[in-house]
Amino acid sequence: MTVRKIVSSLNRMLRQRSQPVSLEDRTIGALVKDMLDTMYAAGGVGLAAVQIGVLKQVIVVDLPGGDPLGPQIFINPEIIEASGEQAVFREGCLSLPGVMVNVKRPTHVHVRYRSLDGRACEIMAHGLLAICLQHEIDHLNGVLITDHVSPEEF
Repeated sequence: MTVRKIVSSLNRMLRQRSQPVSLEDRTIGALVKDMLDTMYAAGGVGLAAVQIGVLKQVIVVDLPGGDPLGPQIFINPEIIEASGEQAVFREGCLSLPGVMVNVKRPTHVHVRYRSLDGRACEIMAHGLLAICLQHEIDHLNGVLITDHVSPEEF
């Protein structure tokens, strides 16, 4: 079990764009394992690689009562469509301990990504999974939850 240090919001790295992962990159399996170990140790439901100091487009998600097949891994994820319907959800972030903000996001998203074994995949996500995917994909683009609200709101 390798639990890595979570990068805090004070670190400029969180404002950088993560780089796409090459299908030949053989380090991703170990990275994903470290990400899951770190996310579970911190009590989170999602984590982007940049949050442990790695600027690669990788996110992991494991929702409470989640997928019976286990945690979900998204490599090079991109939102290709979002619903016009939006909802407000109170979000926290492992890189911003103690900060909770109300973020308005689309309720449904269509995401294209690669699986850990390199397969091209797509998912139509709604509810908490849609929120979590948007949150983590924001991280890959250097966006934090606090960017979605005015300073007075947190």
